[in-house]
Amino acid sequence: MATQGDKYPHVVILGGGFGGLYAARSLRNAPVRVTVVDRQNHHLFQPLLYQVATATLSPGEIASPIRGLLSRESTVLFAEATGVDVANKRVLLADGELSYDYLIIATGATHSYFGHDEWAKYALGLKTIDDALEIRRRVLLAFEMAERESDPVRRRELLTFVIIGAGPTGVEMAGALAEISRHTLAKDFHNIDPSQARILLLEGVPRVLPVYPEPLSEKARRALEKLGVEVRTHTRVTHIDETGVYIGEEHIASRCIIWAAGVAASPVAGSLGAELDRAGRVKVSSELTIPGRRDVFVIGDLAHFVQDGSPIPGVAPAAIQQGKHAARNIRRHLEGKGMEPFRYWDRGTYAVIGRGKAVGVAFQRFQSSGFSAWMAWLGIHILFLIGFRSKLAVLLDWAYSFIAFKRSARLITGPLLELVRPEKRAEAGTLKDRPGAGSSERGVAAG
Repeated sequence: MATQGDKYPHVVILGGGFGGLYAARSLRNAPVRVTVVDRQNHHLFQPLLYQVATATLSPGEIASPIRGLLSRESTVLFAEATGVDVANKRVLLADGELSYDYLIIATGATHSYFGHDEWAKYALGLKTIDDALEIRRRVLLAFEMAERESDPVRRRELLTFVIIGAGPTGVEMAGALAEISRHTLAKDFHNIDPSQARILLLEGVPRVLPVYPEPLSEKARRALEKLGVEVRTHTRVTHIDETGVYIGEEHIASRCIIWAAGVAASPVAGSLGAELDRAGRVKVSSELTIPGRRDVFVIGDLAHFVQDGSPIPGVAPAAIQQGKHAARNIRRHLEGKGMEPFRYWDRGTYAVIGRGKAVGVAFQRFQSSGFSAWMAWLGIHILFLIGFRSKLAVLLDWAYSFIAFKRSARLITGPLLELVRPEKRAEAGTLKDRPGAGSSERGVAAG
């Protein structure tokens, strides 16, 4: 049945991340119908996802239901977009289709294993809440299993953590894992010394944080090494399996491997018929549209936008600015005005290394490190968090963690068998079916 709103142009937004959310908000009170499509029901503050993975924050503190964030003027559909029929102005869904007058695509990026997708089950990426909870589970469970392990070789494998990729995510993960082992868990076990955990950060290029100025990269490396992280640059992984990581002929035995080395654009990009870069991102026009169209916008991590000779970074502020700009250009087009070119205002990028330590560049000129950079990082992330409740909860958790060296979300959930010795898995699977075994297993999992 048609509604009164059907007389207005229909704007479909794919993705409820930063770009999609701010585009929808910027279209409030515009003479359009807005539909937001996402395969998750929540908006995720992805820059703090690693803190869920390292037990500082809980998922609900960095994620909010999309329906609760948008006004009733926007329709939210819980669905997965599989492609776009540009010629007929249709979005193809896994279970149907949706017509549009204007389309904003903000479906983001996923993990890239550089042609080795078989590594994904051994090396966990960090893009979703499920990813973060699985990493948290494996990290905490590794310490629990090591406490019970009598074989020193096996114990060493359990207490070896490998992070592949030394960009901001890898650096932040390595620093957080070092603090967990050196401080948070240091006195919680009787049979192991968590501070002796081996944390390796592997990077293929000559330095960590390669997009940062070299002096800041060197400061970040020294800070990581002071925390006890083993940083290895010029190091390329050649194979990953259930036993660990291979670097040429060298084998590093580990049961917890984290992938932070590469990203690939959402596969929706391939259906647009536009030129893509090597990562699969869409090369957009200066107005953020795909070439030859005025009705299809691509923003955020899915867009390859060059400014002053270089692609703009795939960070939250860039996606927010692009989402607002795409909405503004739709308004201008509806008013019969020409669309305006997009210009990214880079306020700064920061990477936290540990408690009271960070590096960053503000306004592309001013470099900072140490406590001042850490305070700037805190302020920026609180500013961009969605909702007062999330801001307050995160601030309280950060204060607790800073003062007490504790982490409030140290819960282990999910199955345990993949960290049990392979020769014991069949026996474990049999035992859990016996009377009384289920309650015992749940007790261990509740940790």
